[in-house]
Amino acid sequence: MITHGKEIKIFAGNSNRELAEEIAKKLNKKLGDAEIGRFSDGEISVKINETVRGADVFVVQSTCHPVNENLMELLIMIDAFKRASAGRITAVIPYYGYARQDRKARARDPITAKLVANLITSAGADRVLTMDLHAPQIQGFFDIPLDHLIGVPILARYFLENVELENAVVVSPDLGSVTRARNFATKLDLPLAIVDKRRPKANVAEIMNIIGDVKDKTAIMVDDMIDTAGTIVAAAQALMDYGAKEIYACCTHPVLSGPAVERIQNSPIKELIVLNTIPLPPEKRIDKIKVLSVADLFAEAINRIYEDVAISTLFDEYISTKPNR
Repeated sequence: MITHGKEIKIFAGNSNRELAEEIAKKLNKKLGDAEIGRFSDGEISVKINETVRGADVFVVQSTCHPVNENLMELLIMIDAFKRASAGRITAVIPYYGYARQDRKARARDPITAKLVANLITSAGADRVLTMDLHAPQIQGFFDIPLDHLIGVPILARYFLENVELENAVVVSPDLGSVTRARNFATKLDLPLAIVDKRRPKANVAEIMNIIGDVKDKTAIMVDDMIDTAGTIVAAAQALMDYGAKEIYACCTHPVLSGPAVERIQNSPIKELIVLNTIPLPPEKRIDKIKVLSVADLFAEAINRIYEDVAISTLFDEYISTKPNR
């Protein structure tokens, strides 16, 4: 595996240690010895207990809730590795927080996704590895190389292997997710439908229309993230109203804040498939939610970065052999 003198070293912050351990195991590595704690006043303390001089260091840290704590952990860890003479530092960010603040929607809005990119670069990262950015243009916010993985192959493989797709349709829960849903539909060789919602006037409930045929079909909704689950649950109800037989939903990032889990539990959604870019605490692990791991994909991407091999072919290879249905 090693073609030059530097060694891969995997370190983890506190945000998603379970995933980091899984990635390290796939690479036949142990997680690096580091302590990330807090001083009595709440400041973050980082202590690296092994040499990293000349090594290829990969820091696994999702900037999920608590977003600011996890972001600061990442920045301070990167700074520590830089000052310890690491050969190259890659920030592995399975979930990139602040990605929804990618443009000025109103006057005087910040573009926080760009600010975070600047912070990561200034801290000393040499490159970034992430998955399913909410806004693809964020790739251009970085002045260092960024490798952008996609979750669709993992989700698509699950449905190919576990769900009867003879009479199914992929559904975009809103107009903003159409491109992602179309790519997903292509992977599954299924037609596409779109939930179109509109508010006729202020303070009047939204009207849901379905573009495409869903009657008596298995509907599979796909999105990059589910936060409060308002959109996905409303779309599921609209699909039922239009005659869908059963409804599945899937996403890469299960943010699931506020009333999300309760809404999903009480919704017509039969099963929600998510990836473990964000760890789910026990109270959110209801029977309806199934978690798939991204460890294989990230481990392979890390190995390819280390070996200076192209990552773009990884997505096609991951689902190139479709199982029999």
